[in-house]
Amino acid sequence: MASRSHRSPAPAGRSRRTAVVCAAVVAVVALVVAVVVAFGPGHERSAAGSAAVTPVAGAATTTAAAPEREPATASPSPSGSASASPSGKDSPAPAATGTSPRRPSTPAADPARKASGSATQAGRIEPGVSYKGVATFYDVGNGDGACLYGPTSDVMTAAMNHADYETAKACGAYILVRAASGASVTVRVTNECPLPCAPGQLDLSAQAFAKLAAPVQGRIPITWSLVSPSTSDTISIRYKTGSSSFWCGIQAIGHRNPLARLEVRTSSGWKELPRTEYNYFLSEQGTGCGGAIRLTDLYGEQLEVTGIAVKPDVVQATGLQFARH
Repeated sequence: MASRSHRSPAPAGRSRRTAVVCAAVVAVVALVVAVVVAFGPGHERSAAGSAAVTPVAGAATTTAAAPEREPATASPSPSGSASASPSGKDSPAPAATGTSPRRPSTPAADPARKASGSATQAGRIEPGVSYKGVATFYDVGNGDGACLYGPTSDVMTAAMNHADYETAKACGAYILVRAASGASVTVRVTNECPLPCAPGQLDLSAQAFAKLAAPVQGRIPITWSLVSPSTSDTISIRYKTGSSSFWCGIQAIGHRNPLARLEVRTSSGWKELPRTEYNYFLSEQGTGCGGAIRLTDLYGEQLEVTGIAVKPDVVQATGLQFARH
């Protein structure tokens, strides 16, 4: 016996209901078509293109931080152990063929001085300003440092903190340092004290620190200012190792006042060379190498140097010096 169907018998008025059902089916089909059109492949491509240029809320981009240079100095121990070294230099030191400038006491004649400007070319360190900080000390070894002046017997030197070193702008500067006790000493900047040396901090040679306080103190508050001392030294020029007419690095040595700018003469006029953290001015394409050089100190005075050939690692005298201020 066949099983009974689950369908209900067709009620009266079936034809009318059938028409209504057909209309409903047509409406549903139209709705489905509309949905397919709205969310079909074309819509996905459009949405993807929009997402490509629309930032996601809360998203952030990051860049890798430049690694900090490992400090070569630290606060000294009471025993006067080393707290800085020339290892913080960015380039190997060339072999020195002359001594670093001395600090004699008689002024030099400057017959070839070209001009003197009234406005200063100072960076962070300005003349006539007293700065506060702390003094520490380190073993200077042979006297060479980040400024790459080479070995020297002059032990009245200092390493300038990273901020005030300012890409070697402080190199060669003479600084008068005063302690709270009233003691003072004049030092020449030959090195850099990398971070974490704070702005205003000077890392002195052990001998210079001893002029201000007993080494057992290790760290003392100080004030310091730029000075323009008497000297009978004149400026010298040195070309860096590997220099030629196609590439050269140029360094000025023995300047009384900090050097603000070094330019070389070209066929189109004077061209300023960029300064490195190791205190050489570079001509990457060899422009001006072996030609005339113009030096400008932070007071704006300019000296023109001629007759200096490209002789790597040879200290060549100029007979010139900046005026005293």
